[in-house]
Amino acid sequence: MKVLHTSDWHLGQQFYEHDRRVEHQAFFTWLLATLVEQQIDLLLVAGDIYHTATPSASAENQLYQFIKDAKKACPLLHVVIIAGNHDSANRILAAQPLLAQFDTHVVGRFDVATPDETVITINTNGKRAVIVAMPFLRASDVSSLSQTENGSSYAQGVAKAYELALEQAVNINEQNSPLIVMGHLHAKGGDISSDSERNLVIGGEESISANVFGKQANYVALGHLHKAQQVAKSDVIRYSGTPIPMSFSERNYTHQVNIIEFITDKKQHISTTVNPLYIPRSADVIVLPKGECVPLSELCEQIKALDTSQNTVAPYLRVKLKSSDTDTTFREQIEQALEGKHIKFCGIERVREQLANNDENTVFEDLSEVEMLNPLNLLEQAFANDKDMAGQSVPDELKALLSDVINELTEQEQL
Repeated sequence: MKVLHTSDWHLGQQFYEHDRRVEHQAFFTWLLATLVEQQIDLLLVAGDIYHTATPSASAENQLYQFIKDAKKACPLLHVVIIAGNHDSANRILAAQPLLAQFDTHVVGRFDVATPDETVITINTNGKRAVIVAMPFLRASDVSSLSQTENGSSYAQGVAKAYELALEQAVNINEQNSPLIVMGHLHAKGGDISSDSERNLVIGGEESISANVFGKQANYVALGHLHKAQQVAKSDVIRYSGTPIPMSFSERNYTHQVNIIEFITDKKQHISTTVNPLYIPRSADVIVLPKGECVPLSELCEQIKALDTSQNTVAPYLRVKLKSSDTDTTFREQIEQALEGKHIKFCGIERVREQLANNDENTVFEDLSEVEMLNPLNLLEQAFANDKDMAGQSVPDELKALLSDVINELTEQEQL
């Protein structure tokens, strides 16, 4: 069986208010050709199909049109989709009956009472595979599995959820078919980008050990982290990463899908080979200057020197400027440098010089930097900056309350 693993499409994303449908469509065109060329039997999409829990009609249409086109081009293709933390489980599941007509299997949530609903058996073109399609697990999904002597443990709840699903998968896999495990989580040791992936759980337990995937899986297809990478130094536990950059911190990523092939020998031993296939980038993501900040006049010259005449899709540009250079005319000068350029401008990041006696204080000139922080980190900074709280750590009770609030808001967002 030949499998293609992808994830984190984030359909409907507005990148600094710029629409990305053209880039996503370019990816789908490439992916469709790849499915045909590589003769793929099974397509795995490991979560974060959409960028928000309430995607636009155009984002949903883009997904359904791709599924329709893929099935037309590859009549024997099966597709398995799991919900990620950006997706609404209810919204994903609402399309289940429709997508089933195109051999597309959707898993939106995990139910402790019915772990078998996350286990899917694929039979296509004389080939068979068993899949544990585990969606993103919220704390409420595994609350009954999370209790320990020391209180609730999200990591334990996740481990037990996988244990229940894997037990079901092993029981039905009497033919010793390839066993694939899917997940949308932050595996321990995974390298994250600085401003794209949401923290999944408040506190330090969002990272999950790779041991939860068991020892019998022939391949583990993960989503959530945007950088393609192996986990726990294993060739068969992988993140595929995003198909396009989701932030400026991802501008140097090499985006890819993973092609997996299972071969069973005469002794019924299954060997797995994994090969990345690199995705062409349709729109460049540029930050100027490339290194340290330069004077405004020099920055404007760098902008004017940009040659975008060969770019079919306008590249994204964000510039960095010292706060001391932001006089009353700096925006006008930058706008003049951009005049006539085939560019999607994404704003100005003002960099404040730190005083020698105050270089440890975090300064946010750009509100997008605040969004990069874990809410717990923001709470800790609030304590550190408050004159009445200085020197005190955040009480555990307050941390627990914050965690409850964030989890409740997250669950409400998914309704």
